[in-house]
Amino acid sequence: MPRQFSRIQAERALLPQGWRRDVSVELGDDGRIARIRIGDADAALTPQGAAVRVETLVPAVSNLHSHSFQLAFAGRTEGADAVSPEQAGGQPPSFWSWRDVMYSWAARLEADDIEAIAALAFATMLESGYGSVCEFHYLHHDRSGHAYADPAELSARIVTAAETAGIGLTLLPVLYSYGGLDQEPLKTSQRRFGCTLEQFAELLAAASRHVGSGSRDGRCGVALHSLRAVSPQQLGALPQLLGEVGVDAPVHLHVAEQPAEVEAVQAVLGARPVAWLLDNAPVGPNWCLVHATHVDPIEVRGLAASGATIGLCPVTEADLGDGVMPVRDLLDAGGRFGVGTDSNVRISLREELRLLEYGQRLVSHRRRALADRQHGTGESLLRHALSGGAAAAGRHCGAIEEGALADLVALELTSPCYEGVADAQLLDAWLFAAPAHGVREVWSAGRHVVQGGRHVRRPAIEGAAREALRRSEDRYRTGR
Repeated sequence: MPRQFSRIQAERALLPQGWRRDVSVELGDDGRIARIRIGDADAALTPQGAAVRVETLVPAVSNLHSHSFQLAFAGRTEGADAVSPEQAGGQPPSFWSWRDVMYSWAARLEADDIEAIAALAFATMLESGYGSVCEFHYLHHDRSGHAYADPAELSARIVTAAETAGIGLTLLPVLYSYGGLDQEPLKTSQRRFGCTLEQFAELLAAASRHVGSGSRDGRCGVALHSLRAVSPQQLGALPQLLGEVGVDAPVHLHVAEQPAEVEAVQAVLGARPVAWLLDNAPVGPNWCLVHATHVDPIEVRGLAASGATIGLCPVTEADLGDGVMPVRDLLDAGGRFGVGTDSNVRISLREELRLLEYGQRLVSHRRRALADRQHGTGESLLRHALSGGAAAAGRHCGAIEEGALADLVALELTSPCYEGVADAQLLDAWLFAAPAHGVREVWSAGRHVVQGGRHVRRPAIEGAAREALRRSEDRYRTGR
């Protein structure tokens, strides 16, 4: 990495108590914010350390849901030839047909490809303004479906990719045992994902060791793929699994993403997915329920009362035609959400937040759909994403405060749309009017990884990823 500075001097910064001018942020050797001084325009000139001067500093969001390997086929599922065997009978494209295409791509990736593509995804996230990522990782085995000598080999590759990019990582190895609610066996196309409970416990312990040998801000949690892929009995073993990574470690699970899923869970388990989960699992503040798109009012209130974070992925949910979660109702009930890039079809923090707001406007027929009474829409959305992302990642971040990890973003404010804009409206302009990412500098746990809008290792990371993408495309097209 290029030279690391120990201080950031910001003309303005978004602190927990609001916008403040002339803010000096001192970074500790442990990657945390050691000291904050407000109203001292000359702080950067003091002998305690050189400083980077920025115009506007805000906390960096944690990307709470990513499948980095899916970047391999971003933009490649829209053509007339991008159909699954199930579509040959004339069924319209859907989430389920997209899933079959995803399985085909997952089967073509070697370990080196997975690592290189993940590093590119992580570097792009940083350039977009994310400071850390929760990687929902279910590619466990080799292409034939056999375990590696190290059962967590591919988890180790994700850790290495995060190290290469310099992004904060919450690794979430995924338990994925069944192909449906009747505990039917996994399909051949799912063989890279599958583990028994015993195999997964071994894999999880190994993955946790890999995370522990990486960056000091890394974290390991547990993911249960969905109610389709784990049994109620396996869900009951969660306390034992958490014994491998910490009782307060993050727990993530996909739920209620598709209407067909809701209907299937009702038929087999006798209740709607979220309702069943709230009644049968210890859902709490360390949980992140991803999507929760199709929920009724009782479930919404139950989610809010549980303290869990709802993981919203608006770009992917729109891409797959999932639907729109009633987020305003969730907020009114006291609930919490964050955002993630999920399939990584388009990696952009601003687009996730903007589409989230616009989707709510389209279904509610109101403006400022997710804004609170104290802040503009842009600032409201950012504050929600910061809080929810930090909780989902199990990471002390999301705020410019002493002791927090130095996950920070300096915004790029060169567009004419910022002329004359007051601080209170600055994030509205950034989110809804400014071009491109609007990000100039990014720090992740004090690592200055984006400078001048570009990741400091982009040429090398991108070069390796291009090679991996060419190899995987060749295997996909030739069926090798």
